Amino acid sequence: MLLWRIFVLFTRVAIFSWGGGPASLALMQRETTSAMWLPPDSTEPVPWVTSDEFADAVAVGNALPGPIAPQVSAFVGYKLAGFWGAVAAAAGTVLPTTLLMLVMIVFFFGIKDSPTMQSMLKAVRPVVVGLLLWTAYDMASSVYGARKAGWASGLAHSWDSLLISLVAFGLLVFTKINPALIIFGAALLGLVVYR
Repeated sequence: MLLWRIFVLFTRVAIFSWGGGPASLALMQRETTSAMWLPPDSTEPVPWVTSDEFADAVAVGNALPGPIAPQVSAFVGYKLAGFWGAVAAAAGTVLPTTLLMLVMIVFFFGIKDSPTMQSMLKAVRPVVVGLLLWTAYDMASSVYGARKAGWASGLAHSWDSLLISLVAFGLLVFTKINPALIIFGAALLGLVVYR
């Protein structure tokens, strides 16, 4: 039953997300942090993942090649139900929307330049940006400790994390460095500094 719940939740996230994998992270985070389950060793229901665990999943997913949404969903699925939970989560993220895309692509090329489709896409694209900003805000509140201590205290305490974020942002905006190299460099920095 849990495997089916995992598959359905990630299918719902995939179907109701616009803008691809990164844009789906906002909805995925909301759904997975609010979904409850009863672990075998507990008597109280707990969230599928906490915001901190979700941030860890995104960090690990960004450190790996490939699309982020199936990686994060597999992380959550594995936490809940091991290997088969990861398979159910990744399948829910990929299979339904891939099948839908195969069906829709036939029709889309016939209507993609229509004024109706262009007007719909013009309104949806900024919403995707808003979803990404919300995800960044929510992850930042977890990474910088703002969720527990407030923004001023969290940033003062996590100044090093803020500095790393700003350097990474600057490198991405002002250079052509591959993001994978930035993530690899940050991992090495963490190994040296935070070990």
